[in-house]
Amino acid sequence: MAITQDIVATYRGPGAVMRRLLSRGPREDRALAILMAGCLLVFVSQWPPLARQAHMEGQELNPLLGGALLAWVMIAPLIFYALAALSHLVARLLGGKGSFFGARLALFWALLAASPLILLTGLLAGFIGPGPGPQTVELATLLLFLWFWLGGLREAERAPA
Repeated sequence: MAITQDIVATYRGPGAVMRRLLSRGPREDRALAILMAGCLLVFVSQWPPLARQAHMEGQELNPLLGGALLAWVMIAPLIFYALAALSHLVARLLGGKGSFFGARLALFWALLAASPLILLTGLLAGFIGPGPGPQTVELATLLLFLWFWLGGLREAERAPA
């Protein structure tokens, strides 16, 4: 199934998509590609708010974009790997039977699957600025990300790998 179809299917039920992704076998290259695509899309979502900030404050845009690039493409993946390992250890304490790979895939896929709303959040923050509208979408995006992550993690921790 195409990745876009998997993203849409995740909105209906993250567990079924995670089962399908896990059935393809543990391939770290695929997990890393999913993570990097998600981080790259989050970086792209930062462009409108950073452009707004540069315009409003009279700053140069390029250093702001450089900082966001460093944060989302270099540092965030390391944090996501650590967070996935921590989530697997917590799940193991709660009776999980999965693997570190399954926990990584669940977190990385949740980020990529939530990226359409993350991009929408960036657009709203860039064009509207701070306010209740963008904050509502940010909250909805966070809740959706958590639903995807926890639903995928639950499925990943069910099946031994």
